[in-house]
Amino acid sequence: MNITGDILQIKNKRDSKHQDIIIQIDKIAYITHKKDGRYFQPFELIADLEKPLVITGDLLARTDNKYLDEGEHEFNVYDKVADSYVLNPDKHLLITLAYDFDIAEAILTAIEYSETVSTEKFKQLQNRKPPAKALPKGRQKK
Repeated sequence: MNITGDILQIKNKRDSKHQDIIIQIDKIAYITHKKDGRYFQPFELIADLEKPLVITGDLLARTDNKYLDEGEHEFNVYDKVADSYVLNPDKHLLITLAYDFDIAEAILTAIEYSETVSTEKFKQLQNRKPPAKALPKGRQKK
């Protein structure tokens, strides 16, 4: 996870002048909702990326969520389709910054990028993930 540029410049409206802000993301959380008995429950799959996902600042707009903790910043993510930007309601970005008063600088502490997917795509992503190595059973176990 890495941020280049001043993420705090991004306001509630998406703006193309924030192209110089670059965010590199190492993990994606895929979320789906499955019916568990009577109610729909959220299920999450966290995938580590081989190459970091790069999002530029022109694809982001800050949300007006007033219930975030201090240092947390939530963003809506836009998709670039041809020459226009389209809000993708299934993608969200949450960045946590801590301010160091000694050096007067904001320090990145966490990036959470989530994408809501269909149940079928969620199952495909689960199957694509390599299974954990099984331990030998019985006498072969040492």
